[in-house]
Amino acid sequence: MSTIEAAKPRTEVSPLLKLVLELGPLMVFFFANSRGDWLASRFPVLAELGGPIFIATGLFMAATAVALIASWMLTRTLPMMPLVSGIVVFVFGALTLWLQNDTFIKMKPTIVNALFGAILLGGLLFGKSLLGYVFHSAFRLDEDGWRKLTIRWGLFFLFLAVLNEIVWRTFSTDFWVAFKVWGTMPITIVFTLAQMPLIMKHSLEQDSAE
Repeated sequence: MSTIEAAKPRTEVSPLLKLVLELGPLMVFFFANSRGDWLASRFPVLAELGGPIFIATGLFMAATAVALIASWMLTRTLPMMPLVSGIVVFVFGALTLWLQNDTFIKMKPTIVNALFGAILLGGLLFGKSLLGYVFHSAFRLDEDGWRKLTIRWGLFFLFLAVLNEIVWRTFSTDFWVAFKVWGTMPITIVFTLAQMPLIMKHSLEQDSAE
């Protein structure tokens, strides 16, 4: 029976802590953008970064670094998706602050989601369902299940990339920031839950030895 093999065992953190590490930087970004003027008045060094969106970008980069460091210290590993996303945050965040142009940070979700979508769908062209390596040992599926799930997630990431482009080019910066936190996350949760029937259908029974 051919299956995607699980990655090496690793130290797992609690779901709540994992959620904090993943959503924490986004919440910092949202708060800093909505209270940017207040933060600038309390911490003059932040005012040197520019307006609220630039203060939010700087703090977002710092929070992302803290989350990655905390993840490494707790598990001695860095999940691929947060790592790639973090690298893009640092590159596009630095460009945003250096050039004082918020277009770069607004394009960050587009770049990340398009990259993940292209990697997942491109991997299928070489017979690789790369999503299995992302989910590690969370669950085991047969090859057909991994292929279908990979296609769905690949298309979903491309959808998020297009959606981000539409939102930031059409609406205000404040609306884009709010949608990034309160819109994209619920959409992703709903999509994830919608995949459970497929996962259950293609799940493999755990070996008795396990």
